[in-house]
Amino acid sequence: MHESLIKYINSYTSTPLADSEIELIKNTFAPKKIRKKQYFLQEGQVCKFSAFIVKGAMRQYTVDDKGVEHIVRLLIENWLAVDRESFVMLTPSIYNIDAWEDTDVLIITKPDSMDLFNQIPVLTEWRERLDEHHAFAAQKRLSASISFSAEKRYSDFASTYPEFLQRFPQHMIASYLGITKETLSRLRHQAVKK
Repeated sequence: MHESLIKYINSYTSTPLADSEIELIKNTFAPKKIRKKQYFLQEGQVCKFSAFIVKGAMRQYTVDDKGVEHIVRLLIENWLAVDRESFVMLTPSIYNIDAWEDTDVLIITKPDSMDLFNQIPVLTEWRERLDEHHAFAAQKRLSASISFSAEKRYSDFASTYPEFLQRFPQHMIASYLGITKETLSRLRHQAVKK
């Protein structure tokens, strides 16, 4: 189960992990199964774990006063499920994270992750590269949400994350894109015609 995490870490670092470092990682990241629709994190809780998704799909979202879900992240294999602010600052989360499919994850606590980063210096490079990618993706998403048409948002999403179209239902994708299900249905229909 840890092999995909090791491969993922090595893909972001200039120096591969040594055998002793791999053993430390295997001993620190604990496997956990999350059933479909089971919460990994609920609004108001402190996010005590970061989870690397080995198999499955999850979503991170808020629920407004009218009960409407607003999805901020869709997550599949080789993604990290975590409310970063809550995890780092130890503050109550404003998000829910749950499994959309039965999901296998490897979890780590903040204290364990800090110990691991102290023992394995190359993990700092991994974290920096992940932070860069996260910042670029967040900037791109913000720009798209304030300046792109619904059609452009959908086409960018479909070309960047084609596997998400197969893994998540239409209403979740619409929520993630900030459009209605009806608009998404129309855009998908138009895309098929092209």
